[in-house]
Amino acid sequence: MQWRVKPALPVSKLIAAVALLVLAAGFAEGDPVRWALAAVTATGLTVWAARDLVVPVRLAANGDGITVVTGFARRKHLPWSKIERVRVERANRRVFRGDVLEIDAGDTIHTFSAHELGAMPDDVAVSLADLRAVS
Repeated sequence: MQWRVKPALPVSKLIAAVALLVLAAGFAEGDPVRWALAAVTATGLTVWAARDLVVPVRLAANGDGITVVTGFARRKHLPWSKIERVRVERANRRVFRGDVLEIDAGDTIHTFSAHELGAMPDDVAVSLADLRAVS
């Protein structure tokens, strides 16, 4: 089983980076601060999109356990025996509203949004529970 980033996500990040630079070209003539801010933001969006393209699979599971992406592009395998809990956290904050899949591996907690998984966290949690029960 694998869950991956929705393909539209890196594309929209790259479109936003280009749009930001086009807007800066139109409105920031002769203003180095605006150009710098636009360039830094566009670079951040491009790096973020590159991560989505380089490591599209954020979570994979099999009979041995799960593999998660950590850092920029590293993968870490967690055997089922190390996983203490898999649950869906309901977030209702000012900045972020939505469900997040939370995998508690004792000393680390790995979280995944619906955009990162390409599926609803509830569905992924059920699939992981079913796979863990069979293993």
